[in-house]
Amino acid sequence: MKAESGSGLVSYRAYDRPAKLPQNLSAVRVKVSISKQRAYVMEDGKMLMVMPISVGKPDSPTPIGTFRITRREHKYRDNARGYAYRGNQVRKCGIGNKPSGWSFRGAPLPYWCEFDPSYGFHTGWVRHSPCTTDGCIRMHENLAPKFYRMVSIDTPVNIAYAQPEDARWAYIPLPPDAGPLPDYPNPMYLGDDYFTQHKTPKFD
Repeated sequence: MKAESGSGLVSYRAYDRPAKLPQNLSAVRVKVSISKQRAYVMEDGKMLMVMPISVGKPDSPTPIGTFRITRREHKYRDNARGYAYRGNQVRKCGIGNKPSGWSFRGAPLPYWCEFDPSYGFHTGWVRHSPCTTDGCIRMHENLAPKFYRMVSIDTPVNIAYAQPEDARWAYIPLPPDAGPLPDYPNPMYLGDDYFTQHKTPKFD
């Protein structure tokens, strides 16, 4: 079930950012600026991609510190939050409050790149201010597959309130704020369509 391109989604779904594939994956570093909501993918000091991200609100913040990518999985699903379904009925819920007699499927978190237990980069709606990400880092649907190809297991990730790169690189064009946009239909998240809900990644 592919998402419809309603008028509110056209600009959001068209958004993209230039990116370069690294020549040496072991030299890639990721820096995250909480204050600017930006992620910088670099190789030996050379900028490969700058992307807007969403980070967690103060009540469920994105952790600050130095980490490494420990797991990569394109078709990863949340174990605790997702969708209950029965027949043609689908509703958001947690595994703990699934209606009796309904089945459960975890929410899709495409292009999952885990940097700390239960915290990872993944595709999700990108907003212009911190939001309910449970501390994860959401990437735009067209940028997540690029990021996934640019990092590997053990890629270092530094997350800080601010980064030195902010001064030069933070001020980029942004997609529309996803907050006011309509969500994709719930049934779409039960199958595999959301895992490929993006442009074909192209690199400079």
